[in-house]
Amino acid sequence: MSAIDSTSRMQDEPSRSRLRAETPPAHYWRRWVGDAGAEDVETPGTGEPIEMTATPPTPEDPSTAPSAAAVAAPATADRAAADEPVRADAPYRVLIVEDDRGQALFAQSVLHGAGMQAEVQMQSDGVLETMRRFRPDLVLMDLHMPGQDGMSLTMLLRQQPEYLHLPIVFLTGDPDPERQFEVLESGADDFLNKPIRPRHLIAAVSNRIQRARQRDQASAPRPAVNTETGLPTRTFVLQQLTDSLQRRSRGGLFFVEVNSALSLRERYGYAVFEHLMNQAARQLAASASPHPVARLNDNSFLMLADSVDETTLAALAQQLRDGLAGHDFQARPDEVLKLRGSVGYTALSLGFADAGSALEAIERAVLQARLKADSMAAYVPAQVDDDAPRISLEDGQFELAYQPIVAVAGNDQAQYQVLLRMRQPDGSLLPASQVIPAAELAGGIAQIDHWVLEHALFVLAERQAQGPSLRLFVSQSPRSLARESHAQWLLDALRARGIEGTSLVIDLRLADALIHTVTLREFCQQLMPAGVQFCLSQFEPGAEADALLTQLPLGFVRVSSKFAGAHADPKLRDQLRSVIDHAHRQGLQVIGQQIEDPQAAAAMWMGGVDFIQGNLVQAVGSELGFDFHNAVL
Repeated sequence: MSAIDSTSRMQDEPSRSRLRAETPPAHYWRRWVGDAGAEDVETPGTGEPIEMTATPPTPEDPSTAPSAAAVAAPATADRAAADEPVRADAPYRVLIVEDDRGQALFAQSVLHGAGMQAEVQMQSDGVLETMRRFRPDLVLMDLHMPGQDGMSLTMLLRQQPEYLHLPIVFLTGDPDPERQFEVLESGADDFLNKPIRPRHLIAAVSNRIQRARQRDQASAPRPAVNTETGLPTRTFVLQQLTDSLQRRSRGGLFFVEVNSALSLRERYGYAVFEHLMNQAARQLAASASPHPVARLNDNSFLMLADSVDETTLAALAQQLRDGLAGHDFQARPDEVLKLRGSVGYTALSLGFADAGSALEAIERAVLQARLKADSMAAYVPAQVDDDAPRISLEDGQFELAYQPIVAVAGNDQAQYQVLLRMRQPDGSLLPASQVIPAAELAGGIAQIDHWVLEHALFVLAERQAQGPSLRLFVSQSPRSLARESHAQWLLDALRARGIEGTSLVIDLRLADALIHTVTLREFCQQLMPAGVQFCLSQFEPGAEADALLTQLPLGFVRVSSKFAGAHADPKLRDQLRSVIDHAHRQGLQVIGQQIEDPQAAAAMWMGGVDFIQGNLVQAVGSELGFDFHNAVL
């Protein structure tokens, strides 16, 4: 790492007397901090700023250079415990990742003088451990490090959900603008050029940390009690679930779904429906006591019973179901009705990685409960087929392919579906239908989804800079969308790269949406203000599927590939028309897929479809060169 300031290193002996050292006395640099007092600004009795001429110890003087432990000591001495919550008025904490001891000590002394806590980490392989112990408000990152460089470390940190929004600022003397762009691409928030004045360093660091803390306070968890029902909030129960999973507690998680919610809402209206659901919440809480119950969404509830005997889970599920079914609910002053529910549950001992995967399990279980006579079902983990081919995600190389989506009525809008491929060591390509299940089984689906979205955003930014508009349809798994940090990361990425949100469409598969309606709706609502659109894929009609068209903020519907054969099946053709009419009434545009011949395209056109894709238009390829202007169907 080159010098922070050209004056901090002595170039030759004759110049020593002419150089002003940048090492401050105590409190000197606090004059540039927002909460600095008068005593930090002036020398008592003189009214003049303090000047300091002492020179810091150089790295060539081992007798005066403290050890790595001593470097860290001032920052950690005042910390009672690493896991205590950070107070809003606590001193700012900065982790300096720097392999040059002299530069590290200089930056640390400047920040200490400004009243901050600063700790130095000189080895790249110790950064993660130091992060967890020290919990910095900001990381001051060197670009060139032995082992992993600064950009690799930044990408590693950004893969950790708890560090997704942590300010990371690079301090580099590299003048190459391309390198600075790469720094930002790696996930950094900013970079500072060397040489840098201490005042600039303090201002940049303190302003970043102040904004980050203000953001964290604005997004702090809501109160633990729902004011309408008096029950714990969903955020509180999910946090309790996370804590239970981290402690490896035994017990169970329950998903209770009130049946016929759509019919109730249509019959009584929204206000009465809400009144009924609040009554249901209180009744379930009484049946579940002393275990916490929270309302998940319109008609579903979550109950956590940790530290109970897992052999009693079926009895607890029955208790919840019967408590709901045996109670009279007041719909109107003169009308009482019964509510029935389906209960899905799972044992916590199955080893869920996080709250999202546990929720996914009980949502799958409640789908099975709907089909059972007793309306209850336990989650059973999927069994791996020993005869199924094994796919090594480590040995393959991911690639993206594209297929144009063309407007039937003609349109210059260039739009493609993004398709994932994995090239095997022997050169063969595996489609997403094989790669995604393997990734989900290996627990790597979130990383793959992130990679796909990152590359799609790069393409959008590149094409937007060239002028012609482009729209990409990108599939994402519910496991990725359930991560609390994913939506904010995407919003930040769109903003940082100046990408129009309307150029991105997130594909949501019908099978996933039926299970993860709550999760997907929340994700959509976070992205809608940015203009991001959503497409429900593999759509087939049905009561629950049709309800999704109103429950999710969709812009597109891609019908099931079975409708590509509608030209040869009158019943299928009538069903296709019904699907398209229903979607159009909801203001949605319809895409027909896997169109391989003119007859199939004609049936889609006659049915009123808006867009088609398939080999008749153009086969899947690696280029984005389709001529939408002259496309004739």
